[in-house]
Formats: sequence, structure tokens, C-alpha cells
Amino acid sequence: MSTATVPGSDDALTGRVQTGLDRVAARLEEVVDHDDPFIAEANLHLARAGGKRFRPLLTLLTSEVGRGWDDQVVDAAVGVELTHLASLYHDDVMDEADLRRGVRSANARYGNATAILVGDLLFGTASAVVAGLGPEAVKIQAETFIRLCAGQIRDDRQGATAPGAGGHDAAVEAYLSILADKTGSLIATAARYGAMFGGCDEGTVRTLTAYGETLGVVFQLADDLLDVASEADASGKTPGADLREGKATLPVLYARGSSDPADARLRELLAGPIEDPVELAEALELLRAHPAMTQARERTLAMAAQARSLLQDLEPSAAVDALRALVDGVADRSR
Repeated sequence: MSTATVPGSDDALTGRVQTGLDRVAARLEEVVDHDDPFIAEANLHLARAGGKRFRPLLTLLTSEVGRGWDDQVVDAAVGVELTHLASLYHDDVMDEADLRRGVRSANARYGNATAILVGDLLFGTASAVVAGLGPEAVKIQAETFIRLCAGQIRDDRQGATAPGAGGHDAAVEAYLSILADKTGSLIATAARYGAMFGGCDEGTVRTLTAYGETLGVVFQLADDLLDVASEADASGKTPGADLREGKATLPVLYARGSSDPADARLRELLAGPIEDPVELAEALELLRAHPAMTQARERTLAMAAQARSLLQDLEPSAAVDALRALVDGVADRSR
């Protein structure tokens, strides 16, 4: 695992978190190993490709608000990371992605059927790891999985349906609710597990859970902006994936809500999936220059401020400072 980047932390906290992340990496490889070499390799394909390890980092940091990490916190972080990795295998099949984390996606390498089955296997492995943490952890894992899948279904359906009777504003709020499920729920659980198994009191666990969910929405909003603004070699993903799928992300929703006649061509392009590469390039160029990007960034920063505000009543500590700085690091990706 790469060296930890813990914004706003001191050397002691950074050292503890790095040691914890190393332990998470070792434990993850241990639990996904398999007698069949192909299955073992496929299990680890995306894990070894890198990634931010954002969720394990959050679990370790919230445990530091309490007494710090131990083997239970490590297993909780592994369970969350495995759930995240499993969802990526399924996402790439759904999105027909070619790249993930700068390498060939699992579906491109192994085919759709194998990628789906490996994702299922990883979900099962995550459940097995969490089962060792007790019935409450198992229930949280199950509820999180339900929300994650429901959010993904709603997101997939949202791109294929017209805005409801509430109009543009209602569509934006509905999208934020989708993000709270499909992304925020798992990041909330990452924070919750760290606080729970780090020995925090119930009030602090609730606060950090709410913080995690809000941070998760910020994380996804920033990713949505990067999908428009970034280049493939910078993000490790092919830009415009959401536009190709016709997904109504926040900048798309704001652009669709424009009544300016000059935006007619952009609205036409954003009305559904964009399969033609020339039209995709045109849509990206127009959307990158559109005020909708600024509107979406401003909404992202407002959500970030909301996440930071949830920490204000916690006892001051290096861990709380790091959690506050983590929000800024996530939101700044959208600039």
C-alpha cells in the first residue's frame, strides 16, 4: 500500500495511520487468497492496481477519535474496502468501462460474466470478514449493502427517465439523495465502524456516521466533476463515461435546467446517452465551459462545509483536525 497522505495531521498520527493501512493491505491479501490461482489473481486485480484507499483511511482516522485502531478496526476497514472493490467490478460491467485506476478494467480483461462473479465473490468475502465482528456489524453491513444497491439502481434508472413533476430543483435534490445511498452509505459505514470499534461513545458514533455520509456525497460530486473536467491520463478513468451512459450528474442537471437559447445544442446532446465519439467530445467541450460546472462546484463546496460543521462539537484532537482537512482534500478535487 502506498504511503498514507493524512492532511492536517501530525507525524505521530500519520505514522499510526500508515501502520494501520499496511496492516489493512496485508489482511486484505490474506482474506482474498484462493486455492485457484486465477481466482486469487482476479480477486486482487483492482486492489493491486492502487486507488486512494479512502475508506480504510477514514475507518482508521475515526478510530483515532477514540482509542485508536486494533485488529477489529483493521477487519472493519477490510470489510468496507472489499465491499467497495466488489462494487467497482459490477460498475465497470454496467458502464462498459475499459479503464479503472489506470489499468484495464476487470470486464475488459476477463469478460463481463467473470467480472460479475468475482464481484459477487468479493461481496461474500466482505460479509465473512464482517461476521467476525459480531451481529451489529453484520446488520450494518447488510443495511449498507441494501442502500448501496438501491442507490445504484435509482442512479441507473434516473438517467433513463424524464424529470418528475417537481422540475429542475426536485431533480437536483433527488440526485443528491441517490448519492447519499450509492456512495454516502458505504463511506458512512467506514466512519461508523472506526468510531464503534475505536471505542467512541454513541453520540460520537452518530456524529461521525453523519459526517461520513455527507463526506461521501462530496466525494461523488467531486468525482462527477472530474469525469467532465479531467483527462484520462490524470484520473486513470476515461473522461465522459457518465455522458456516454446518459447519467444525469449534477453538472448535467444544471446544464439541462438552462433556458438560454445559446445552450440549445448542449441540452440536445445531454438529453440521453452519447455514443458517437465526436458528439461526446463536443459535449465535453461545451459542458466544461458552461456555468453549470461552476454551479456544481459551488454545491459541492457547500456540502463540504456541511460535513465540516458536523465535527464542531467533537473534542479537539489531531484526528478531528485530520477529518476536517480530509473534507477539504476531497472537495478541492472539484476545483
